Amino acid sequence: MTMLRFVVLLCLLGLALSGPPVGKSREEIDAFQKYLESGRTNNGVRLEDRMAENPNGKAWENSGKYQGDIILDEDQVQAMVNDFSAGRNAYTWPNTKWPQNTVVYEIAAGHFTTAAQNAIIAGIRDIERNTCIRFRLRQWYDTNYVRVTNFNDGCYAHVGFWASRGIHTLNLTWPSCSLHTTIVHEWLHIIGFLHMQSTHNRDDYVRILWENIWPGMEHNFDKYPANLVSNLGLPYDYASTMHYGGYGFSINGRPTMVALWDTAGVMGQQQWISAWDWQRVNRHYNCAGAWNRDAPVDDSAPGQLM
Repeated sequence: MTMLRFVVLLCLLGLALSGPPVGKSREEIDAFQKYLESGRTNNGVRLEDRMAENPNGKAWENSGKYQGDIILDEDQVQAMVNDFSAGRNAYTWPNTKWPQNTVVYEIAAGHFTTAAQNAIIAGIRDIERNTCIRFRLRQWYDTNYVRVTNFNDGCYAHVGFWASRGIHTLNLTWPSCSLHTTIVHEWLHIIGFLHMQSTHNRDDYVRILWENIWPGMEHNFDKYPANLVSNLGLPYDYASTMHYGGYGFSINGRPTMVALWDTAGVMGQQQWISAWDWQRVNRHYNCAGAWNRDAPVDDSAPGQLM
């Protein structure tokens, strides 16, 4: 798919979160574009400094990119600004699966110790054990591949595969991004997944506390409509490794998101990859047998109301 088709499709798929489209002021548009542009590259702010400002946030939430850790291409930024200026707030892109279910990658030379490289490979092997996704090292003829780097500004990655992109970015500031769940989280972005609380039905499960969010950071809590993002027949997953914790982008140390149901303390946990995370990957890539197994519980009954 050419980038032109991508931009056109983005414009066609843009849909307001609520109410009719309302045009934005030039000041609002400029501020939004500045926000998106600031997250495209390393702006000189170290992850450890962001963690000091919001110690209750996760490393990938504090990484200074779109929704914390999502890298945007220049054309994506422009398409999102165009949608925003017209009052459309759902910015997404169509299915971008890796060809032959295979992610091509290289680990940047000199960026990681042997122990760190082993931890990255352990994340890859975990994905391969639990899904039909496969990884292989980049060969000289590969023009589209993931380059894994260790710059000091955060844990972040592109979302999905784009043939026109060339080098796909996955950065892990070491050791801040060394948790196994963080490594897998960034690989799941590369594979094509957004954050759990961005899904269309999230307001049935969490409440966003807008008053506690840093001004200008509200876009990190955008959500996507059902016709653009599918939950693949699976429940909303508080325990997903792709779920924000309760303190992302907090200006005052207070929660920015609270669960509406009893989550048994697992919302935003960083100890394991949930079974539904693996099942979402398998269904997204149509892995053998993925659609033969029903969801473990009813999506409409997640727990006890808080």
